[in-house]
Amino acid sequence: MAEEHRSPSSGQQQPQRRTRVTRRQRSRRSKVAGAFLYVLFVIGLSAVLATVGWVWANDLLALNKEYTSVIITVPDDAITYTEQTDENGNTYTVTHADMGQIVDQLEEEGLIEYKFLFQLYSWFSNADEKIVAGTYELNTEMDYRALVTNMSSSSSTRQTIDLTIPEGYTVDQIFALLDEEGVSTTAQLEETAANHDYAFDFLEGIPLGDYHRLEGYLFPDTYTFYLGEDPLYVINKMLVNFYTRMGDYFDQFTQESVYSLHDIVVIASMIEKETDGEDYRDISSVIYNRLENTAAETAGYLQIDATLVYINGGNVPTDADREIDSPYNTYLYQGLPAGPISNPGMESLYAAMNPNDTNYYYYVLNPETGRHDFSRTYAEHQAKVAQYANSAES
Repeated sequence: MAEEHRSPSSGQQQPQRRTRVTRRQRSRRSKVAGAFLYVLFVIGLSAVLATVGWVWANDLLALNKEYTSVIITVPDDAITYTEQTDENGNTYTVTHADMGQIVDQLEEEGLIEYKFLFQLYSWFSNADEKIVAGTYELNTEMDYRALVTNMSSSSSTRQTIDLTIPEGYTVDQIFALLDEEGVSTTAQLEETAANHDYAFDFLEGIPLGDYHRLEGYLFPDTYTFYLGEDPLYVINKMLVNFYTRMGDYFDQFTQESVYSLHDIVVIASMIEKETDGEDYRDISSVIYNRLENTAAETAGYLQIDATLVYINGGNVPTDADREIDSPYNTYLYQGLPAGPISNPGMESLYAAMNPNDTNYYYYVLNPETGRHDFSRTYAEHQAKVAQYANSAES
């Protein structure tokens, strides 16, 4: 009986110790398992982030890309121009690019893979203030920084074109040519020509509002332009050329001068359209003789067919065109037309300043020689016109 007796305390303590050990073991196992899973999660996440980061780094740094060269155009409507004033009161222009348009092009051409990443880089690097309108040659070896740099105003990859503006082209013809060759758009050029107040003395007194105000002053020459160039600079380059070419003659135009510089440009613009030969100064003499000798049969009427072409849309002039009511119609109105009718070259400008000393009042083109024949009287002129008409019929 004594062997079967156990104290209540001893009979209860042993099972309790076994229970406490089991819970501790489970707790340890649970913590170990949790820690293991956490480590696996961290390692996995790190691996994913490392992989994603490497992929993004490849795009950011232009690594492991097959070489491709493409032409990218940043249109002028993707750039916003803002005038600001510095502490000295001087105004300057700040540009802001629409990065959405640009990023879409870069992705389409395979230069970048992740638009959001390039947008993020652009935000941190202020790329929108560096990129300017233009056409650029870019390639897949350029990282994000290089892509931005090579779309800036100082880029060596910016595409250029050598473009010849023919002598005698009108403003409309010049703007159409610049548009056709991708230098700028007609609408942008017209708006700039009409409303930008260029700081040249020879434009003083010519009111803003009509782009034809620059007719006669866009000097014809061969220029190197950027594709997608700012129209402000395109026009300025031609005006600077006019200033450079005519600068030696400016001093001769004073308040006492019979003819102003603007008058000379008007006369030269007619000379330019009336000949492509060697008779510039003789045609100039006809214009001056008609302007200055009011006792002559012409009585101050220049009767220049080229002025009719200017107002009839570039068509061959007809007798009906002589009745068009326009201040450019030199058959209907005496004196010089309202303004230049073309942009003359230096030879025509020189002829306008230095006409030959003649008694000529008329001229007609000789179809056999390709030169003009000049006459002193209307009867002599009519005889030559009839002669050449009969020769053409036979």
